[in-house]
Amino acid sequence: MKLLSYTHQGRESWGALDASGQGVIDLGRRLPAIAGVRELLAGGAPAMAQAREAWTGASADHALADVQLDLPVREPRRIFCIGVNYAHRNAEYKDGSDLPRYPSIFMRVPESFCGHGEALLQPADSQQLDYEGEIGIVIGQGGRRIPRESALDHIGGLTCINEGTIRDWVHHAKFNVTQGKNWFRSGAIGPWLVTADEYPDGFGKLRVQTRVNGETRQEDTTEHLMFDFAYLIHYLSTFAPLLPGDVIATGTPIGAGIRFDPPRFLQPGDLVEVEVTGVGVLRNVVEAEPR
Repeated sequence: MKLLSYTHQGRESWGALDASGQGVIDLGRRLPAIAGVRELLAGGAPAMAQAREAWTGASADHALADVQLDLPVREPRRIFCIGVNYAHRNAEYKDGSDLPRYPSIFMRVPESFCGHGEALLQPADSQQLDYEGEIGIVIGQGGRRIPRESALDHIGGLTCINEGTIRDWVHHAKFNVTQGKNWFRSGAIGPWLVTADEYPDGFGKLRVQTRVNGETRQEDTTEHLMFDFAYLIHYLSTFAPLLPGDVIATGTPIGAGIRFDPPRFLQPGDLVEVEVTGVGVLRNVVEAEPR
């Protein structure tokens, strides 16, 4: 199923895309005891079976074009972001460093992301809004110190992420990137969450692609991840209990705007698309944020 959170005529709900891909089935109305996608994931197999039963054969309640999509999990509690995870990206830094032994990690707040179809905001304080297309893991079953061997069982589903960055603010401090990674609506998540059972062949050969105004800027596959999905879940859960609905942005390929000479940062009017195998396309247009 493609699970989503949305607003229709001022009313928030959650549901799933219908078989045509053009309609939304309101599961919030059909399953009032389940408050949202996070609660569905937390309910495990029994809740998911309820949702699938309610979804099967149901007619769409809304046209997809008539709803505003929110983040697939509204206000995720934690968003873990992995830096420099594609092997080619380590070489992109041209610093002569060896491949890392452990993943680089930083955190983002939910307000730094918007949903599919909403505007990315270029802040008035910087002209260096950049794109970073990524595959997002959404945790289903939570846990602490999750063994690598069973880590994939904890994936609730996958989504697309544009882990947008304000580049000059990344360099305001010596040892962290928090400032440049948490600007309001500088990134996006969506359009929906595709449940893990839609990937019967696993997650080892998924492709992520980023396009700006139709031009492909980034493209790679999970075959080239230095730290695969199972390792990331194992590693993160060692120091922090993972919770249903937590998001892991798994890293971006080479080709971000900062890496061009001269850099090619996003401008108002630009269309950014992130496409992930089995998920679809996350689309957002850039607007200038008013002061």
